[in-house]
Amino acid sequence: MWQTNWRERTSAMLSDRKWDIVVIGGGITGAGILLEAARNGMRALLVEQRDFAWGTSSRSSKLVHGGLRYLKEGKLLLTRDSVRERERLLKEAAGLVEPQSFAFADYRGRKPGRRMFSLGLALYDMMAGQRARHYYSPEEFLMLAPHIATEGLQGGMCYNDAKTDDARLVLRVLQEAIAAGGVAINYMAARQLLRRDGRACGVELQDGVTGERQVVEAKAVISATGAWADALRQQSKTGMKLRPLRGSHLVLPAWRVPVAQAISLMHPQDGRPVFAFPWEGVTLVGTTDVDHREDMRNEAAITQQELSYLMAALDFQFPQLGITREDIIATFAGVRPVIDSGKADPSKEGRDHAVWLEDGLLTVTGGKLTTFRLIARDALKHAAPLLRGRHISRRSHPVFPPVPPLPYDGRLSLFQRRRLVGRYGNFARMLVAAAQAGELETIPGTDTLFAELRWAARSEAVLHLEDLLLRRTRVGLLLREGGAELLPRIRMICQAELGWDDARWANEQAAYMALWQKHYSLPAEGKQASQKAA
Repeated sequence: MWQTNWRERTSAMLSDRKWDIVVIGGGITGAGILLEAARNGMRALLVEQRDFAWGTSSRSSKLVHGGLRYLKEGKLLLTRDSVRERERLLKEAAGLVEPQSFAFADYRGRKPGRRMFSLGLALYDMMAGQRARHYYSPEEFLMLAPHIATEGLQGGMCYNDAKTDDARLVLRVLQEAIAAGGVAINYMAARQLLRRDGRACGVELQDGVTGERQVVEAKAVISATGAWADALRQQSKTGMKLRPLRGSHLVLPAWRVPVAQAISLMHPQDGRPVFAFPWEGVTLVGTTDVDHREDMRNEAAITQQELSYLMAALDFQFPQLGITREDIIATFAGVRPVIDSGKADPSKEGRDHAVWLEDGLLTVTGGKLTTFRLIARDALKHAAPLLRGRHISRRSHPVFPPVPPLPYDGRLSLFQRRRLVGRYGNFARMLVAAAQAGELETIPGTDTLFAELRWAARSEAVLHLEDLLLRRTRVGLLLREGGAELLPRIRMICQAELGWDDARWANEQAAYMALWQKHYSLPAEGKQASQKAA
């Protein structure tokens, strides 16, 4: 996808080409816009100042869902659109977006109660064109969700949503965009907007590797930087309209919190939804929803208050498991781009996306991972006045075109073959062919193959070790200490592919471990945090 010397060749042609669109931001929204623009025959460029999916799009809750809770808020259209997009992704991105059943226990005296929840699920099913049984007796429900608290249990409800590897979803969308003629480059910062007659007409870029600056012009400049959007919007002299909210998560061993269903509950402190579900060979627990007032230039990290909040939820729902801090493999925190309406409770803010056209700069922010395709199409619709002479088709393409399944290989299970096709599309066969002896084995404690490390190092624009272990693969989240014990083998597989000498590897490893300890490990006990989790 990104072959040898791709960066030098791409950088050299940036200022020479006449661009229709420059997209700033390499998360799921920017990737979606690049894909839609390229499929419409536009000359489209995406630049990302860090790595692809560095921000929110690698630190989400990993759910592709309709937003059942939005029904309670009267967000019927948002829920309908989300449910339809979820169904579309399940069909067209199989192996990357997978079904996930949810179980919600009904306890005596606790909201929302059987009647209200059942009504919501009936609407949810109607939007998806489905009909399923939802309510189970206590005995039946405990078979579906063992280890949960039994005191006051009256039964439980089950429903279906979906999950994904969010960073891999971004990479797959970028892969399809590049195949359609788009250009994407990471570690390329948009330093300032170019203006003609007071309107944005391009950007000044700075290469994060060489430091070199160059100017690119475009008919339309689209900021898809999510929670970071106000930095560029300030150059248009407009007021702040975003409210960055942090969502933090815990990663635990699957054997320690054994859940086949996603277990959803209302937190005993504030009634917010919290979940625990199986993901990539571990159990993921989340999430918090707090104002993020830290420097947006730094990575977010869980606070002690948020850790205590999530541990309280685990203790409430799984009292017999006796989960402690020592059980936690890793943590991660993402910052959501939410439109600020001034509500006192962060969780009450809407999750709709917004599009603003200000002095020629089109900003798109907010929204949900699930609806990235609709958000991208809406952004292009708003950009149409800037794209003189460019027709934007109303035709709806498949999210991903059909890819033939991998042929039978005794070294790979059906699940693994399906997973590879979902994540890598037409490159899945090349990944398998590139694997050396023993590399089609699974990395213990994960669903990841060693061969995925080699392929990412060779073909997926990896510039730093953190790119490889936190986003191209998720080894840094799935293994203790960020996979430190595995680093010697990773080095054997990847160092030559990356073209790094021993000194470069040593520096990258040290930087990665320092980053992991600061932002993906547990906060020090007793450490004071700047916000409460509730």
